[in-house]
Amino acid sequence: MDSAGGCPHADNARLLARGAVASVVLPGDVPGVAVLGHDALKEFLAHPDVAKDARHFTALTEGRIPEGWPLRTFATVQGMTTADDADHRRLRGLVSKAFTARRVEALRPRIETLTAELLDRIDAAAEEGDGTVDLRAGFAMPLPMGVICELLGVDGRYQDRLHHLSNQIVATDIGPAEAMAANRELVELLGTIAAARAEQPGDDLTSALIAARDDGGDRLGRHELIGTLLLMIIAGHETTLNLVTNAVRALCTHRDQLDLVTTGRAGWADVVEETLRWDSPVSYFPFRYPTRDLTLDGTVIPQGTPVLAGYSAAGRDTSVHGPDADRFDVTRPARTSAGRHLSLGHGPHYCLGAPLARMEATIALEQLFRRFPELDVTVPDEKLVRHASFVGNSVRTLPVRLRPDTGSAAG
Repeated sequence: MDSAGGCPHADNARLLARGAVASVVLPGDVPGVAVLGHDALKEFLAHPDVAKDARHFTALTEGRIPEGWPLRTFATVQGMTTADDADHRRLRGLVSKAFTARRVEALRPRIETLTAELLDRIDAAAEEGDGTVDLRAGFAMPLPMGVICELLGVDGRYQDRLHHLSNQIVATDIGPAEAMAANRELVELLGTIAAARAEQPGDDLTSALIAARDDGGDRLGRHELIGTLLLMIIAGHETTLNLVTNAVRALCTHRDQLDLVTTGRAGWADVVEETLRWDSPVSYFPFRYPTRDLTLDGTVIPQGTPVLAGYSAAGRDTSVHGPDADRFDVTRPARTSAGRHLSLGHGPHYCLGAPLARMEATIALEQLFRRFPELDVTVPDEKLVRHASFVGNSVRTLPVRLRPDTGSAAG
């Protein structure tokens, strides 16, 4: 795997042409496997002989994974994404109450208000400057980060630092010292946030998690609480941030598709689903481990192998999405099941925040293009600098002009 990240689609196509399952080399020369094909990935994600708990990660349990390994946090953090069976149900159950359909829908007015406020802010910044703004930093990031921080009861002053540190956690190109420092600082910061909520509980999810007891009367342990907060901060904003960024890029480079939406021939929800399929916010997500030697699409994956879920590859698998799978088409979700893509997962670990992410992205895109219908990216898509990670799939900045540049015409 290329630790520097980059656009995954050309490599994905080459790998898919050879099969649905590929042997890969992870950073530090750690052998692994990537599941790329849609059908194989769907089977793998729900397979009863596949685990998330790192005690099934052979190289880790044998002491062959160093402390500063850039992907180690994905394996060792304590929370629902690294738990199985009863443990997973317990941890997921404590969090799921915040993401019921009713509670998510109740967030709509606040998301609409925050979206409008952020659009006011980038509009003012564009007017004060040269008419361009970084839409990713000024809009796509603070919207989901603001929402998840409000849900968790996190003070707004921590948002920028939390984003920076979570970005370090998902990076795959950083060195051991940097990786360990970022992880340590993030754990310390979340510990400070949790301590503040324990001292002064509020109507927020962190306070509820601290107070919650399971059926046996046990509270979350400290490591479980910090791990749950860490996972929710990262998953609660990084995915939606990439989703909104990728959708704007797609629409600006496919103006005919944008026209279909603005003229009512397709919906904003269709844009969200097609973006999730066509340019998944997560490219390769670590890790799952077969608990026995597992044959998948004719390939044997040895027990204890760390396996990456290849969401960006599965989204363009021509065997499922047709020969035009690499074409961005917002009418596609209306012709097929919106659930055909796997970008929000499948099986017991299906993304708990999927309804919230969809709502945030739909509101963000609708308000953005309603207010700035001629918004356009100022840099050719192929020249945008990509994430330094094969986990997250997007670009580092998204410079846009909110309105047409009339300066040259006036001159």
